Amino acid sequence: MLESTAQVVDKGYFKNPINPGTRNYLSGNFAELRPNHFHTGLDFKTGGQEGVPVLAAADGWVHRIKISSFGYGNVIYLKHPNGKITLYGHLRNFNKELSDYMRKKMYAAKANELEVYLEQGEIPVKQGQRIADSGNTGGSGGPHLHFEIRDSLDRAMDPLLFGFSEIIDNTPPVPQSIAIVPLDIDSRVNGKFARLEVTPVASGSTYRLPNDIKITGKVGIEIRSFDQLDGASNRNGFPTFELLDEKGTLFNLTVDKVNFNYSRQFLQHTYQNRYTRLYYQKNLKFEFISPKSDTTGHLQLEPGIKKAFRLKLRDAYGNERQVSFTLQGQDLETVVNDGTAPAKASLEYINNILKIKAPVTPKGGLAKFYLGANQFEMLPAYQDTDSRTYLWDLDFGIPEEIDICSEVVIPEINALIPAGKEISYSERNLQMNFNHETVLDDLFLRVSQSGSAVSPHLNVNSNREFLWNAMNIRWNLPDYSGNKARSHAYYTSGGAKSFLGGTWEGNTLDFGSRYLGEISILQDDIKPTIKVIRVNSSEIRFVIRDELSGIDSYEAFVDGKWVLMRYEYKQAVIWSEKLTNEPFKGEVLLKVTDKAGNTAEWKGTIG
Repeated sequence: MLESTAQVVDKGYFKNPINPGTRNYLSGNFAELRPNHFHTGLDFKTGGQEGVPVLAAADGWVHRIKISSFGYGNVIYLKHPNGKITLYGHLRNFNKELSDYMRKKMYAAKANELEVYLEQGEIPVKQGQRIADSGNTGGSGGPHLHFEIRDSLDRAMDPLLFGFSEIIDNTPPVPQSIAIVPLDIDSRVNGKFARLEVTPVASGSTYRLPNDIKITGKVGIEIRSFDQLDGASNRNGFPTFELLDEKGTLFNLTVDKVNFNYSRQFLQHTYQNRYTRLYYQKNLKFEFISPKSDTTGHLQLEPGIKKAFRLKLRDAYGNERQVSFTLQGQDLETVVNDGTAPAKASLEYINNILKIKAPVTPKGGLAKFYLGANQFEMLPAYQDTDSRTYLWDLDFGIPEEIDICSEVVIPEINALIPAGKEISYSERNLQMNFNHETVLDDLFLRVSQSGSAVSPHLNVNSNREFLWNAMNIRWNLPDYSGNKARSHAYYTSGGAKSFLGGTWEGNTLDFGSRYLGEISILQDDIKPTIKVIRVNSSEIRFVIRDELSGIDSYEAFVDGKWVLMRYEYKQAVIWSEKLTNEPFKGEVLLKVTDKAGNTAEWKGTIG
């Protein structure tokens, strides 16, 4: 089948945007695993310096341009006659034509940050023309150029497929760890319902797992790995994983195009942002895998059967590394050495499986699961002399309580939130709303409340679980004793304090969160701080900080006239950018407002 225009790779069409014709190095590449997303372009190293000329990769026109303190920072999008779009991010500054254009637009809008879409041909560019200088703006962790190629549908494509001879890679990927994971309630890995992580060992130019692994039922393979370019010490990603047996390919994964509408599906595609999952998942929206079947990558062997598998890791330049391993099928075992027993029953939620591990007791091992008027009796799935493990399929129903002889266990699950559906969950003072794109996979909701009248906390599942998009929460707190005008929801798992916001309607705070874990109501009634760096006829420059909710907006006036201020949040610095060369004179007023609504002001005079 012929590729659509949007998918065609035009080798040689684009030239290197940084130092073309000389050796280039990357600090990041396409499909690299980043927190919560794939990296969707190339990060060109600039020697730790800003100000390297950034050149248009091909003829075209400026399609979109944005000045922002976050994300890509200062960024230019070019459109090209072949239908592709190139993106140049984290720029220190634009060329004079684009700088003047944006400055006029920002003064007209009185906006310190602005995004503008241009008409075709409004500002044309030629291949190799300097459009900007490299920088460190936005969410950049250091000076570099972020460069993307997108198709006509605005999907990111792997730029290395287009051919950039300045980047050299003859080094194959390296496996770090292989995980074998159970995929249903009757699955076992070395007898247990638990993931097994194994470090591959080098065997010449290939790798292997040192021991055979016994499996029962369906299991999947996950891998943690990296690639390196020649002459670079930093670790990068790579696009292709292929799982084979003696008959051929069982599973192929090639990440060569990313649809931004589904970028957070990455959190289901990976395990804890580190391991790539090499098996079919029914609610995963990515189109990367083939064959597209509900059993792709689900490995299963009859008892006593041994089978050799190979995993090929391939980078964009075709460099390949193989990892070999052997699986052996075995029957379900009821006696399995499972390590130290807990002092009392521990509960673990693994997708749709409730796993209970408890110490052995002379009172017996027959557990009773209570679902409404029904009672189900179950022996341990497996045990040893010290511990016993029960497994329950939550798709069958959510037990109200479980009597395991030595104690009664109360599961924390409040409700099932199915993927792809709009659903609400309510309890006494809480309503949670989920739309059809909120959860990545079926979510077994666990909700608890704690804290005090002045500092209430809401716990929703675990911070090691993820959502696709934000859930809406309406939390009624009639006893809350804080100042509601300055009180908002914050994500506080792991000690972090990230502002979520919200609006009070009487005693109810209405807010959204795309994070699971601990959410707290915190009061911020402390104004931002303003420290003067420079105030003169040429420039005004300040350090602005806020310790809790964070900076929301800032506005400056000189002699009553609005002044454009640029902001670099990593250094907490704001500075003026004039529309004309006319010197500043008169009263200076700076207003800085945080996300909780506290406003600080600084006043001064330039004589």
